[in-house]
Amino acid sequence: MTSLGRPTVPWSWYSDPAILSLEMERIFRRSWQYAGHLGELQGPGSYFASETGPVPIVITLDPDGELRAFVNVCRHRGAIVATDAHRRRTIQCPYHAWTYGLDGRLRAAPRADQDPAFDPSRMGLMPASVGTWGPFVFANPDADAEPLSEVLGDLPAVVAAHGLDIDSLSFYRRVPYKVNANWKIAVENYLECIHCPVNHPGLVEVIDERKIELQAVGLRASQFFPAHPRSLEGRGPIDAHGELRSAQFHLWYPTLKFNVFPGHANLSIGPLWPTSPVACAAYLDYWFADGADQRWIDDLIVLDTQIGAEDTALVEAAQRGTSSGMVERGWVLGGSETLIGCFQDYLGERLSLDT
Repeated sequence: MTSLGRPTVPWSWYSDPAILSLEMERIFRRSWQYAGHLGELQGPGSYFASETGPVPIVITLDPDGELRAFVNVCRHRGAIVATDAHRRRTIQCPYHAWTYGLDGRLRAAPRADQDPAFDPSRMGLMPASVGTWGPFVFANPDADAEPLSEVLGDLPAVVAAHGLDIDSLSFYRRVPYKVNANWKIAVENYLECIHCPVNHPGLVEVIDERKIELQAVGLRASQFFPAHPRSLEGRGPIDAHGELRSAQFHLWYPTLKFNVFPGHANLSIGPLWPTSPVACAAYLDYWFADGADQRWIDDLIVLDTQIGAEDTALVEAAQRGTSSGMVERGWVLGGSETLIGCFQDYLGERLSLDT
């Protein structure tokens, strides 16, 4: 994939509260995002609170086995209703004990009988859209969103074609993290690997970044790397000799990261979201095949943790520079930074702003 180089979006976009407000309205309140996995539910009559991004979501499985999603905000005074995962048929707000069924309907509101204007039928939890891909649960705050199966596009097929059977994986661990940088800087760092030889010495012993393949299709921005010969020989940070002979790293807009290293069946998947104009939060759920060697798992997580720390330092430095106000824009290189250009096109279209 090749493209012509061009200026970046204005660097003010990486710290301007007005831009973040637009992003909240036009991107994060209207987009599908990874919400967790089916294992967080405890059978029919259970629920779990999800961190899908700036909009809090609760996923429920009602007694009849229907999967639902709601905005996790009480209709009384705006408190977060669900804060964990439980097996019970109702969700009770901890603030004033308003109680909702797993279908979102308001079941009880203390002292509401003293208010003749109160109509409980209009005070249920706000519905959101929900969908699944294998064991993964996705949610969209927009109750009228296009179905997940249509929006995912070819991502499931591409993942499978590159050797990963997601249904063969088991959840291992969730790792949360925070970055003191605008969410877009963190995403754009993820979308190129020209910084890898200088900054990720462990990673470039596992993947051959010189042979990268880039793809941008629909909401998918993908990077594919063959395993490095050194790691195939067992001399890298992880042993890449296994059923997966290449790495695949996908960003599914706006912020879902889907990471597969070469070697044995593995995956880390998770969302990233803004917490302020100059900070973001995220988590990764790690998945491995049943019976995977514990030492291999440990080696991969050590490597990935190190890569994360290296990237955090890079994007936080970029945040300090772009926030200086001394330089208006940067440059997106043609070819190697094509995916960044595609992402910035996505931003301009969603925000209805010229990039």
